[in-house]
Amino acid sequence: MHVFVTGASGYIGGAVATRLLEAGHIVTGLTRDATAAGTLARLGVQPVVGGLDDADLLAEHARRADAVVNAADSDHRGAAETLITALAGSGKPLVHTSGSSIVGVGTSGEADETIFQEDLLDPGSTWQPGHPVRRARVALDRLVLAAAEQEVRATVLCHSLIYGDARGLPRDSVLIAALVRQARASGVVQHVGAGRNIWSTVHLDDVADLYLLALEKAAPGTFCFVENGEESFAAITEAIAHRLGLPGPRPWDPDSAGNVWHPQFAMHALGSNSRVRAVRARDQLGWRPRHHSITGWIAGADLDGATRR
Repeated sequence: MHVFVTGASGYIGGAVATRLLEAGHIVTGLTRDATAAGTLARLGVQPVVGGLDDADLLAEHARRADAVVNAADSDHRGAAETLITALAGSGKPLVHTSGSSIVGVGTSGEADETIFQEDLLDPGSTWQPGHPVRRARVALDRLVLAAAEQEVRATVLCHSLIYGDARGLPRDSVLIAALVRQARASGVVQHVGAGRNIWSTVHLDDVADLYLLALEKAAPGTFCFVENGEESFAAITEAIAHRLGLPGPRPWDPDSAGNVWHPQFAMHALGSNSRVRAVRARDQLGWRPRHHSITGWIAGADLDGATRR
């Protein structure tokens, strides 16, 4: 199978491209970074330099391929529309990348017991998140799922907090890297509030395995959460502090001299809860994730490398 992957030089896209190559597939990879093209080629990916606004380029490579993975940007509506139009009537798979921040609850670092299930985006559901950025992402997810009506085998994989070493080009998990940058800037690991807020988590290698299964098996219009375990930010930052040899975590002070977080990112990402369950990936696609402990991974990870890239 020939697969066109957007974001092939990114954290998720790089892992997906590498996994597809391992499985014997041909991969064409879109990257905005011309300097990354040579590295992608050495990995075995056929590089295409361009961006998500290059509609003609996207459409051309989507039509040439047997399947498309959109891993570049969960919020770029124009790119999704272009890919859907290019694939309409073909029956080809389109796997779109989303994120479980759509179900984020709270902003203060306190725990919330709400656990979200996958039927919240099923046809007929009127569920909407409160925050406008999250509403826009949900609208885009629904647009992709509705492409099933245009004979596109569309799937949305909605990831929880991803951790794990990059595959392909060096990249880092967004939330883990943000915590490490703050720790290095201030000399103290910090979390929002008490850090009792909880996110579901998943290892990057397990994520890549699921993309392969979705391309092979997912029915049109399938929405899947992606998780295998969960952890509080207090436990995550405690593990980071131990790994970096820094003082134990402290509550976040937005006025501190070493703060590097944007307040909105801190509250709505690092201070929220995002708890989901990946039932469909397991029951419908046969996904069997192998990794379950983000703190166990942190204990042996090269966290200093995240601040050097």
